[in-house]
Amino acid sequence: MRLKYLELNGMFRMSADKEKLSQLVEKIDELLSVLKDVSEDLKTISASVKSLAVSQITSKPSAPTVSVKTPTPSSRSASPTSLEIPVGDKSQSVEDLRMMFPEDLDKMLSFEEKGDYVIIKPKQFLGSENFAKIASTVRGMGGEYISAGRDSHFRVYKKKP
Repeated sequence: MRLKYLELNGMFRMSADKEKLSQLVEKIDELLSVLKDVSEDLKTISASVKSLAVSQITSKPSAPTVSVKTPTPSSRSASPTSLEIPVGDKSQSVEDLRMMFPEDLDKMLSFEEKGDYVIIKPKQFLGSENFAKIASTVRGMGGEYISAGRDSHFRVYKKKP
């Protein structure tokens, strides 16, 4: 009888330990998800700050500004982040454009000045997620995607209207 009690008691402890481990694994998964969100937010903020820095360096002192609001998840902050970006008719260099991309995307792209615009071509297959990020950044700079088979590329005019 005592042996059966010890076996049942040991099984109960093992079951409780498994439950605790399961809860711990769930908490770790939640933390990883939050850290991933924070990492993505930091990449966005980094790109915005780089954009702001380039704009301030290359713009005239009296240039008008545009307010850009980046939403933040409601779980972290109730108000969106706001940036004031100077707007003016300025010329963008290849280096200015490169700074607009996070380092991981920049490594996947080649930049070439051609007449009134800069051609941005992928060095490798981008995949849909990277392509979407690059296309969004290029559109934000007033650029466009030119679909031309193997010669497809992004094009950004050096002079902003």
